Amino acid sequence: MKPITFFMFNECPHCQLALKQMQTLFDEDPRYKELDIKQINEREEPALADTYDYYYVPTYYVGDEKVHEGHAEYEDVKKVFDLALEG
Repeated sequence: MKPITFFMFNECPHCQLALKQMQTLFDEDPRYKELDIKQINEREEPALADTYDYYYVPTYYVGDEKVHEGHAEYEDVKKVFDLALEG
């Protein structure tokens, strides 16, 4: 299992949708609740956010690999979670 780093900020409607989709996935599959997800609000932790190469939120990294950036549909978030589970 690889850790997920999730960059977002509270005012972003795409980030709010991604958070809802994450919660739906947690409710659907208990394996997803075991994932190590580090949620970073880029406005609260700008120095940390600047160490990663991305331009839009929400952005997901699995391990050190950026796997999704920008508006995320349910299927996109599920893919991120599945990649993390596969390790």
